Amino acid sequence: MKVLLINGSPNEKGCTYTALSEVAKTLNEQGIETQIFHIGKKAVHGCIDCNACQKLRKCVFNDDVANEILALMQKADGVIIGSPVYYAGPNGALCALLDRVFHSSKGTLAFKPAAAVVSARRSGTTATFNRLNMYFTMNRMPVVSSQYWNGVHGFTPEDVLKDEEGLQTMRTLGYNMAWMLKNIESGKQELPKIEPRKSTHFIR
Repeated sequence: MKVLLINGSPNEKGCTYTALSEVAKTLNEQGIETQIFHIGKKAVHGCIDCNACQKLRKCVFNDDVANEILALMQKADGVIIGSPVYYAGPNGALCALLDRVFHSSKGTLAFKPAAAVVSARRSGTTATFNRLNMYFTMNRMPVVSSQYWNGVHGFTPEDVLKDEEGLQTMRTLGYNMAWMLKNIESGKQELPKIEPRKSTHFIR
């Protein structure tokens, strides 16, 4: 079993990475393979609502990491997405990528356990956490909980390592993700029924 951890910070080895590393270390101790993927600092496209992905099964833009992320998520058994807090929300580049990844996924991520991890100097963590979780709940991905909202605090990675409660929250998330994956693997129950999608338009 493998969990993909996406580092949505422009800083490859910063605070978000430090939090994700604590989760990954716990998952590894539980016998779960991990991969931390950094989105990088290059420019990314926003979704232009062309809907070409509905036929291509991937985004029409292929010059950034969106399609690479989608392929990695499809192969993984579980997904954890981490982001720093920018103006009480996730990194804009990460959101631009995730908008396209999830829009083009066409149901292929359904029933993969997922979780969000956020990092802030001081505040804005809960709003960022909520935004990231919306990607999962709109795509039938079971959200893995911890013992608190999944955030760490600190201005530097060294600060994060002093956040004892935050690090414990990361470890608990790792334990809970491993527990859910192992239960899914051992149970092998038939997947829930998926009804054809209905859309309600409020302006007629």
